[in-house]
Amino acid sequence: MSALARDLGAIAADTGFSGVVRVDGPGGIEVVRAYGLADRAHAIPNEADTQFGMASGSKGFTALVVMRLVEDGALELSTTARSVLGADLPLIDERVTVEHLLAHRSGIGDYLDEDLDLDLTDYLLPVPTQQLSTTEAYLDVLDGHRQKFAPGERFAYCNGGYVVLALIAERATGTSFDDLVRDVVCTPAGMGDTAFLRSDELPGCAAVGYVQVDGAWRTNVFHLPVRGSGDGGAYTTAADVATFWRALFAGSIVGEETLAEMLRKRSEARADRGYGLGFWLPADGRAALLVGSDSGVAFRSAHDPERGATWTLLSNTREGARAVAARLEQERTGSSGIPR
Repeated sequence: MSALARDLGAIAADTGFSGVVRVDGPGGIEVVRAYGLADRAHAIPNEADTQFGMASGSKGFTALVVMRLVEDGALELSTTARSVLGADLPLIDERVTVEHLLAHRSGIGDYLDEDLDLDLTDYLLPVPTQQLSTTEAYLDVLDGHRQKFAPGERFAYCNGGYVVLALIAERATGTSFDDLVRDVVCTPAGMGDTAFLRSDELPGCAAVGYVQVDGAWRTNVFHLPVRGSGDGGAYTTAADVATFWRALFAGSIVGEETLAEMLRKRSEARADRGYGLGFWLPADGRAALLVGSDSGVAFRSAHDPERGATWTLLSNTREGARAVAARLEQERTGSSGIPR
């Protein structure tokens, strides 16, 4: 057993981590471990091929859908949101473009504003979760939030902006967002176990998300939209994540120039990472990163194309995920920094 595998086992035991960790090198799988329970009510354990929610990790898929539409000429980075939305969401500044939204530099008000230091154990959605089953259904929660600053002025992470991108993609193509992700990302990449599943009809191979509320473990079915959209919520497996990164850098999803544009840093977003279009960019410049955290969900995957290596964490709770992610980051960089 490798030192990494031993350390991960110790961290999982100490913190109650529930999920899957996988490390891929140029020669194939180096470490894959599953911990905890996919279904606590029936004591079903997590397995290496269990499907987990990605939370905001699937914002990368949204960005790829939009950039593929840019490649195909259906949109431009300079396309304004207003030109597609018409009279909907009137508080969005007329100058906000697709590029602003992709880079989290739009300045639009957010229905789930992470600048407010939200408690993810709370019930944060302003409408019943079952109402949010399509992207168009988000219009009610996206509306009524005033512009925070002028478009392009600065970086401000914005969940609502990525739902607006999904709306734009749907209206530009006449195709539902989940079908666009399937056709543009999952099918060409060979990701057969990745989809926007409904939380109230999960298949047996998917992990149920759990949150501790008043000292008890409860499922996250009342915390999150019943089906995700542009700002996150796809389900995937560790194997599909590894497949995704290989396909992305092989040119199977978007072209080389498009990917380079997406990985060009637009903002120094945090102390340890910048942001491009849909992807976080670690400060050392050696990887692309997708991150998601929500009620009963933790996700992190970093890929270094030069080394042909990927480090992935998927979890159906948030317990222990930070410590596991820190150990994976140490493995990636040789440092002991703890990612946010």
